[in-house]
Amino acid sequence: MRLRDKVAIITGAGQGLGRAYAQRFAREGAKVVVAELNADKGQAVAAEVKGQFIRTDVADEASCKQLAAATVDRFGRIDILVNNAALFSTLAMRPFWEIPAAEWDQLMAVNVRGVWLASKAVVPQMRKQGGGRIVNISSAVIWMGRPNYLHYVASKGAVMAMTRSMAKELGEFGINVNAITPGAVTTEVPRATVTPQQKEAIVAAQSLKRAAGTQDLEGTVVFLCSDDAAFITGQTVNVDGGMNFH
Repeated sequence: MRLRDKVAIITGAGQGLGRAYAQRFAREGAKVVVAELNADKGQAVAAEVKGQFIRTDVADEASCKQLAAATVDRFGRIDILVNNAALFSTLAMRPFWEIPAAEWDQLMAVNVRGVWLASKAVVPQMRKQGGGRIVNISSAVIWMGRPNYLHYVASKGAVMAMTRSMAKELGEFGINVNAITPGAVTTEVPRATVTPQQKEAIVAAQSLKRAAGTQDLEGTVVFLCSDDAAFITGQTVNVDGGMNFH
């Protein structure tokens, strides 16, 4: 119960790691807001965690403002924002010179602008309260320059850079901003582009020779939102089993 009675918004919480974060936050005592574009999935997760579903398009400023307002109306405050929503599992691997411009723009709208807009929406309430926590989900791909996902790699590099600037700007208001860079994690979300052989190669490249589970990411995010991380801000925590060091 490390997050007892904290009000936590988790974007993209309808599936995958977002769903896992929502479930763990609920077990830690938080009041969870499932911010998700897919209504069916969002409502299902909200029911699982006994939380509140708010349909949200993080790429749309009005939608993010509505998310913040509805959360305050329902719970009276916003303590935590986890910027998890991102496009990834549906992407086709291809050289960067073959990426369609429309796909690049759509991905950047969600993965980069979405982090900015969701953060922008909750900051006024966090400032009013005198504090808050923002955790941005980047990716370990930024440490390895992974090929054939240039727009995704670029977007997650932007998330890390934004984390540092946001931490500098928001520190005086008692708002901590940190990021994590998850390695490869298998969830219920299908990934046709990852073969069993690739999964074996990933584990072989890690210092810790086992596949990552969602719990490995959940614990890090909970820590960054807990009182134990009160003096940590502007940092990027790499959680990939020791595949990359920085």
